[in-house]
Amino acid sequence: MMLGGSGGDRGGWWWWRVFVVVVVGMLSATQAVTIMSIDFGSEWMKVAVVAPGVPMEIALNKESKRKTPAAVSFRNNERTFGEDALTNGVRFPATNYFYLQDLLGKKVDNPMVELYKKRFPFYTIEADQERGTVIFRHSDGKTYSVEELVGQLLGHARDLAATHTDQRIKDCVITVPAFFNQAERRAILTAAELTGLKVLSLMSSNAAVALNHGMFRRKEINGTAQNILFYDMGASSTTATIAAYQTVKTKDRGYSETNPQVTILGVGYDRTLGGLEMQLRLRDFLAKKFNAVKKTSNNVLDSPRGMAKLFKEAGRLAKVLSANSEHLSQVEGVLDDEDLRVLVKREEFEELCADVFERVRAPVDGALISAGMDITAIDQFIIVGGATRVPKVQSILQSVWGRELGKNINADEAAAMGAVYRAADLGQGFKVKKFHVKEAVLFPIEVDFEREIEGEDGVRSTKTVKRSLFPTGNTYPQKKVMTFNKHTADFVFSVNYGKNEHLPKKELRAASVENVSVVAVSGVTEAFKKHQEEGTEAKGIKAHFTMDDSGVLSLGWMEAVFEKTVMVEEDGGGKDAGGEEESTLSKLGSTISKLFSGSEEEKTEGKENQTADSETKDKAKTKKEEKKKEEAEKKGKEGEKKEEGEKTEGEKKKEVKPKQVTVKEELNFTLTYLDVPNMTPERLKEAKKKLDNINKEEATRLEQEAARNTLESSILDAQDKLYQEEYEQASTEEERQAILTLCSQLDNWLYEDGMDQPASVYRSRLAELTKLFDPIKERVQQHRDRPEALQALLDMINASSVFVQKAREAPPDQQLFTDVELTSIDQLIVDTQKWMEEKTEEQDKTPLSENPKLTVSDVGEKWSALDREIKYLINKAKIVKAKKDREAAEAKAKAEKEEKEKETKKKANATEKEKGEEKEEEEEEAVVVEEKEGGEESPDPPQPSSNADDPLNIFEETPEENQAEEDRRKEPEEPEEEVSDGEGDEEGVVPRI
Repeated sequence: MMLGGSGGDRGGWWWWRVFVVVVVGMLSATQAVTIMSIDFGSEWMKVAVVAPGVPMEIALNKESKRKTPAAVSFRNNERTFGEDALTNGVRFPATNYFYLQDLLGKKVDNPMVELYKKRFPFYTIEADQERGTVIFRHSDGKTYSVEELVGQLLGHARDLAATHTDQRIKDCVITVPAFFNQAERRAILTAAELTGLKVLSLMSSNAAVALNHGMFRRKEINGTAQNILFYDMGASSTTATIAAYQTVKTKDRGYSETNPQVTILGVGYDRTLGGLEMQLRLRDFLAKKFNAVKKTSNNVLDSPRGMAKLFKEAGRLAKVLSANSEHLSQVEGVLDDEDLRVLVKREEFEELCADVFERVRAPVDGALISAGMDITAIDQFIIVGGATRVPKVQSILQSVWGRELGKNINADEAAAMGAVYRAADLGQGFKVKKFHVKEAVLFPIEVDFEREIEGEDGVRSTKTVKRSLFPTGNTYPQKKVMTFNKHTADFVFSVNYGKNEHLPKKELRAASVENVSVVAVSGVTEAFKKHQEEGTEAKGIKAHFTMDDSGVLSLGWMEAVFEKTVMVEEDGGGKDAGGEEESTLSKLGSTISKLFSGSEEEKTEGKENQTADSETKDKAKTKKEEKKKEEAEKKGKEGEKKEEGEKTEGEKKKEVKPKQVTVKEELNFTLTYLDVPNMTPERLKEAKKKLDNINKEEATRLEQEAARNTLESSILDAQDKLYQEEYEQASTEEERQAILTLCSQLDNWLYEDGMDQPASVYRSRLAELTKLFDPIKERVQQHRDRPEALQALLDMINASSVFVQKAREAPPDQQLFTDVELTSIDQLIVDTQKWMEEKTEEQDKTPLSENPKLTVSDVGEKWSALDREIKYLINKAKIVKAKKDREAAEAKAKAEKEEKEKETKKKANATEKEKGEEKEEEEEEAVVVEEKEGGEESPDPPQPSSNADDPLNIFEETPEENQAEEDRRKEPEEPEEEVSDGEGDEEGVVPRI
């Protein structure tokens, strides 16, 4: 699997194994731990999966492609996805729905919806009466909301992942454009809920790309920030992102660890700049070329089908012109059966998109301004997205960057692979190396509320107060608490977008960054009445906000906070129960501190001891001991007095003092969305039921089609085989005629009344056919397989006979079997051979059209019986032979040992005899020397012999013993454990404390 565009990212499977360690917990077979990510784009969607034992990879669709068109089509009660939907959309454009991402979370009056209508005028778009969002009205009268259509596409992505992994999948991470606002993010979460998906997190596509880039370069990331700009031009939008990589220290469960982190510093975007705009320009160019030829009087611009064909060709042409300077475009049957054939050059394409290319640089400038940095602070410039393959786009970006553009990640799959890594981190059943991702708020969010103020003239008026909640650039996930200090009664506040002065007016309308929601808080008045007693002080109304991993803002809860003064009993020392515990802890800390630093007295004594002699040391030591003794006696007397004291005296020492206590009262609130209202529970339930019905209808249709196709193929198979020679021989004329008649009847019924029948009806008709045709098929199969089976049985008989014959001819000392065993196997061989001859003769007399007398299964049983007996004898022979071999080896070893002992004894006797003879010779020589006359010089006296030559030396060591002694000396000695009494000051000895 290719993991990247080029360079370091083009690794093998093992790259993923470095980063992902699959931890399969104690899960049952029905509990799926497989997780997926969906890179949901305008034109394409890519699905990545991670499963136990399987590295992160892209899930293939049924065409074995790595990306699937994000399109769904409905026609004749049949739903199709992907390439099938696009094919259907060419012939019937209004039945195919695509580029739906641009419509999520938008009302009908949004500029993006108006642009969608202009680009694809063949749709019937209406406004939802409750929410004001987009509703598609189908030709059959059915309506579909954008969330329902997107939900079906997400469900199809789940089916692709489940088919790829053979496991059920529910958990996922979905990528969205970085510029999605709150309504758009909520809309895609609703779509996932409709199809039954559990979204672990939404992830901005730019952050997913940044994570995918950093996964391979963990070792290159350090404490110094590296700034990388990612330029992502997709089908319908363009995003430039500046991401900073560096290592950060975090604490998890008390342990500090250092892990890499990617932080989004700045984002610039253009939501209408992408490959779709270039494709539409080419489509209109081809349409003008076709009209210019005037092959027909009709205008192709008025033909939805003709424009759909040209739109498909324009997409293919844009890809070809990215690699070639010119291309001949050919489209058959554009309009009125007339074809289009035109040569298109790259220069013409660039002229058509000249104003589009002028907008390429703007997202880069926007990202730099948002991050507050210059282009010189960028370390790398990496391009992502399919539309960045256009040479003109790369040329413009190269002039902006001034250096070679980075192309070392997969432009199509980077976001999907980064998101699945995040999914594995968030999901259960997996453990991955930590890589923190900090996304940034693109549109600031503030809280607006009204407050009454009194002017200098004493007139009270209402003032609108704005408080920033999540400013631009704030990272998330994050929690914040906002306090309302001046409200003592029920009130209302709004959550709105802050000022976006850097955005053009057109983008402000498209982004719909105005109001988000209004919150009505109730229960405030009751809470203040409840806590009106003396000594109570209000600390404000607190609202707890959360910006979660998906970038969705939510209000968790609201509460009124009060501080009360209560009276608490304390002892005379000013300590209550908590104070006593604190005092104990303080004493313990002081004691530990003294152990390492010493008390003031000990420090003073230490200074004096440095200048005093030994006598002074003894005196100081004596004084210290006497002082400790006096303190101990004093404490003992105080303890006795305390025990003798009465209980009433202890009670008198306790004092009642005031103490501050915090009291919280939870408040009720009602949140109403002002941007795009969410589906009501009733509407949500209705939409889920609609999708469930569609899924059931599709499952029923697929089952019906499968049953119908099986019946049709069985009819054709029977009609064809009955005319083959072997089937004619295995059947009678009556049987063949009955089957052919039934096939003819079923064929006529299938194409007349049986065109649309339930699957059960097709299965019942198939059963009628198989009841007649299966016996003939069985006979043919028996006739085919019987010769081979008989040959196998004959080979077994011959092999068994040879085995028994060799066993009988073996010498008596090599006999491994008893006579009973050999006689039994002989009888089995004879009986099997006789049975085979009799059955073969009987089968030869039986006509081929009748059921066989000798079946393959019968032959198999005889073969198995003979094989079982032979294997028993072979196993026994192995055991007996192994036993005899073991006994022979033991006997041989024993004989060799005895022989060796005899030789050793013989050599020892010979050595002793030789040493005795040498001793006698030495004695004779000594006598001869003594008898010599003194006139001659006597030779040197004999030197005492060494231990090795002395036959009387009983401590003689053999070479083996000497060697053993040397080996023992070489062995390391065990270190001796040093026991200290704690009083020594030698180096390396630490006295006990």
